[in-house]
Amino acid sequence: MATVSILGAGSWGTALACHLARSGHRVRLWARSASHAAVLADVKENTRYLPGVSIPSGVTVTADLPASLRGSEAVVFAVPSHAFGETVSLARPYLPPVPVINAAKGIEEDTLRRLSQVWADLTGDRELQRYCALSGPSHAEELGRAMPTALVAASPVSAVAEFAQDLFMSPCLRVYTNRDLTGVETGGALKNIIAVATGVSDGLGFGDNTRAALMTRGLAEITRLGVRMGANPLTFAGLTGVGDLIVTCTSMHSRNRRFGMAVGRGLSVQEALVEVSQIVEGVRTTRAATRLAVRFGVELPIARQVYAILFEGLTPSEGVNLLMTRQRRHEIEEVALYGIAWKTPE
Repeated sequence: MATVSILGAGSWGTALACHLARSGHRVRLWARSASHAAVLADVKENTRYLPGVSIPSGVTVTADLPASLRGSEAVVFAVPSHAFGETVSLARPYLPPVPVINAAKGIEEDTLRRLSQVWADLTGDRELQRYCALSGPSHAEELGRAMPTALVAASPVSAVAEFAQDLFMSPCLRVYTNRDLTGVETGGALKNIIAVATGVSDGLGFGDNTRAALMTRGLAEITRLGVRMGANPLTFAGLTGVGDLIVTCTSMHSRNRRFGMAVGRGLSVQEALVEVSQIVEGVRTTRAATRLAVRFGVELPIARQVYAILFEGLTPSEGVNLLMTRQRRHEIEEVALYGIAWKTPE
């Protein structure tokens, strides 16, 4: 059994800590706030972010960052994507030379870097050899209650991905490996934009037809940009592509979908964020994706309309009308974009 440090005591970090402890691992769960750490340690439940899930005795909660990392055999980052770089910088002086597993999904808004690129820029290119992204269709509320879940461990080094696979595998969690770090990270980030769009559709009172259209065409957008960024198109047909898209666009656990529903009902962006009361990754990712689309010369019609609704005053109804009245085209033309050659990383 391993000693594992988890940095971030939100819903996902707490769920991962509970999962690993139930599997017999020794877990140190770091919370940035000393008061939050004290409550978790005392109550043995994250009543704010993961209510109803008991924290096992194998989890030690602390706000002492150096102590949380000392002697660890694996380090898991489970902070929001916009806080990833800052947390890496804080932890770097104390990080042991062990595999680093990042469970966050997002794109750094200012630099448009994927999170593995943020890690490499802060720690050095060689350090990417111990980096792994853990991603896929997963809600903390369900994994925390040991419901069957499947994830992907992605790393340019197969041995690192297999380490994460072995660490997290259990009767309730199946983990696959993938060397396409670009595709896994891109799918995990961009699906949040489509979840906002489907939420807006639901908030407007539209039905299954509309949601299915947005999800299908949304997957086409994600794949189109991902391939241009160097991803394997097949990755988007897997757990971190269509799988994560399905769960995020259809579940009421999804903050992005609930945020979109509030906007579709007529709330402002700020009012919708207050209603959700947790971080909505899709808001920042929408801004980043529209800039990436320009950089790579890729058309993202759904993401563009979400951007216009959130930041340019377009009404949700107007956004839907603009999508529905776009120039006609053949669906099968997408195949030409997906046929770009992709090589397994050396």
